[in-house]
Amino acid sequence: MQICRFNENRLGVVRDNRVYDVSGVLDRLPVFRYPLPEHDPLIAALPELRPIIESMLAGARSVDLASVRLLPPVASPRKIVAAPVNYRKHIEEARSDAAIHHHQAILDIDRAGLFLKATSSLIGPSDPLMIRHADRRNDHEIELVAVIGKTVDRVTPEKALDCVAGYCVGLDMTVRGTEERSLRKSVDTFSVIGPWMVTADDIADPGQLVLELRVNGDLRQQASTADLLRDLPSLIALASSFYTLRPGDLLFTGTPEGVGAVKSDDSIAAWIEGIGTMQVAVH
Repeated sequence: MQICRFNENRLGVVRDNRVYDVSGVLDRLPVFRYPLPEHDPLIAALPELRPIIESMLAGARSVDLASVRLLPPVASPRKIVAAPVNYRKHIEEARSDAAIHHHQAILDIDRAGLFLKATSSLIGPSDPLMIRHADRRNDHEIELVAVIGKTVDRVTPEKALDCVAGYCVGLDMTVRGTEERSLRKSVDTFSVIGPWMVTADDIADPGQLVLELRVNGDLRQQASTADLLRDLPSLIALASSFYTLRPGDLLFTGTPEGVGAVKSDDSIAAWIEGIGTMQVAVH
């Protein structure tokens, strides 16, 4: 199932280039008083709500996909976790390009670990990606994003995929420089996910998906998640060994080689096999 958020916080299911409005199911979510929960309420309730969503589809109003504004499919992640240099060829290009490494040691993921991005950097594909530091290099990085579906604390790799609610295409944008990754990658609008969330049951093997990114139609990145140094189960296990993961948390799995600069008025098309394509404008 392809679940999206669109327009004014409507909930939809995408089928055959149409969006079926199932927003009525949101009335079944709990109403919270302060303090707010430590998870995304929709993702946490999705196992119970999914049969209801499926039953609503036959009578749901639909609109053309091209006519809607696509929001991030996950509204309220409490954490955005990301994996640096998780493809061998990307490590090689980072170490060979001074405009990427800025004379700093590029550690492989087993030594670098993971990092966090600010949740305030999150947008959907219909919102523009804003270049805040136009005097510096701003790079695109396509990544498979896993949406955590249940509370996870020190899970083993063997059981890690059972904790995934679904998958999105992700853009982990970055300002090049000497500062910590978490700063340079947490600029407003620099975490893009979409175009929808494909539920985990529709992805037979997240470790065998082709990724492609084009800028203004030119192919920049092309690889497969089979080339990940640490696969998704290993990444989930690593993340959960340091902090508890909650429903709605996002895990960016790393980008392959071919990262490059974008500037205002560019157009990015990011595609992952089994998920789809998101078009993002750069302003």
